[in-house]
Amino acid sequence: MPRKARTVYQFKVTLLGVRPPVWRRIQVPSTYSFWDLHVAIQDAFGWLDYHLHEFRIPEAEAGQLARIGIPDDDALEGDERIRPGWDNPISAYFSPENPSAEYTYDFGDGWKHTVKFEDVIPGLPGIRYPICNGGARRCPPEDVGGPLGYREFLRAIRNPNHQEHDSYLEWVGGAFDPDAFEPTRVRFDNPRKRWKIAFENGE
Repeated sequence: MPRKARTVYQFKVTLLGVRPPVWRRIQVPSTYSFWDLHVAIQDAFGWLDYHLHEFRIPEAEAGQLARIGIPDDDALEGDERIRPGWDNPISAYFSPENPSAEYTYDFGDGWKHTVKFEDVIPGLPGIRYPICNGGARRCPPEDVGGPLGYREFLRAIRNPNHQEHDSYLEWVGGAFDPDAFEPTRVRFDNPRKRWKIAFENGE
């Protein structure tokens, strides 16, 4: 459930490799972890959280990139460590001096996003965060094949003579408007509930 917040972080998240750009502006509690931020990004874009994800963000003191997401229990000795998102607060990394991270969702399709920290502001009375207060264009369908696959998908649905026109439209439920997006229609899940579904249920 969204929650009250004394201070909130505002981010602009932009999907890379897609033109015109697909982007969202979200405000989340400053107490959020990277797992919580991941869930908010998923919900704001309309991704379905079927796949793995990872943040890469510079560490101000160490001068190297931190990898934050879901640790790989099968990683080999010497592999770069992935820090658990639920144990790492966003406030320990994002700042005006360190404002940008890369967020990758679905390592197969390879959807990369820039996550730009824009501001820290007081939480407004009566508002439960996170919220989406801006954005443009619909998120690509899951498993469409990354940016190249999405471009082919759009060509097919716009051309009735394309050999995949009917099958693609059937696949997405009959219609797909890539320009459709309304921030007020975004609904955010409880990140703790999402964590329990993903891990306590063995999924």
